[in-house]
Amino acid sequence: MITFPIAKINLGLNVVERRPDGYHNLQTVFYPVPIMDALEVQPMADGFPSNVDCDIKVSNIHIEGDEQRNLVVRAYQLLKQDFPTLPRLHTHLWKGIPTQAGMGGGSSDGAFMISLLNELFELHLSDEQMIGYAARLGADCAFFILNRPCYAEGIGEQLHPIALDLSKWYIGIVRPDIPVSTKEAFSLIRPHYPAHCCREVVMQPVEQWRGLLTNDFEESVFALHPEIGAVKDKLYEMGATYAAMSGSGSALFGLFREEPAALQQTFPDMFTSVFIL
Repeated sequence: MITFPIAKINLGLNVVERRPDGYHNLQTVFYPVPIMDALEVQPMADGFPSNVDCDIKVSNIHIEGDEQRNLVVRAYQLLKQDFPTLPRLHTHLWKGIPTQAGMGGGSSDGAFMISLLNELFELHLSDEQMIGYAARLGADCAFFILNRPCYAEGIGEQLHPIALDLSKWYIGIVRPDIPVSTKEAFSLIRPHYPAHCCREVVMQPVEQWRGLLTNDFEESVFALHPEIGAVKDKLYEMGATYAAMSGSGSALFGLFREEPAALQQTFPDMFTSVFIL
């Protein structure tokens, strides 16, 4: 069985409080975008010589680290605790979503694995139950169970679907080849409540978002990597009505009334994508 995890952008991202457990409470609007990975699972043969119940092969984009820490494998392990009859599985993950970009690629992979296992093996989990599992994997994971525009609070797991439609807008994505450490980005944040809550701002016309809809990570990330801030400036020069960094970076996006046809030529050494929703 194969499924296609999607990416997200953050429309506003404000770090409002530091929690006693070391995490941070956020306010953000998650919006799904059609940049995708491909995740396939196949049964592991009974005689396959492996000391793990779920392995993973990653292609197209290299990912460092122990494969057993990949969120796809961890999602399997999490459900295996409560559903011990889950069979041993091979997984193949083709990465199309840029990594360390603030677009939720890893989180999406983990959440889509939960949904895939629920469907394939008829676990009969509700959305609320899957959201609970996903939240245990990571802050952004819960959103990818719903995959619709949501205002999020807490660490990102308290989701409130909203009626936001950007279907008439072109979205241009640019991801500079500069990895941004989420841990480092959070270490430079001073939690505070924004002057304008993103939930209310996104209900206004996009033309009014600039200056009101803010990403708290931009200040510190742009100071560390001015090249990332320069991409945002360039998106505005190209005619974006609104532009911002997604998550803790390093991807940026612009909302355009007309297709930004020269995006790839303007950023020839960076990942770029343009689509209309």
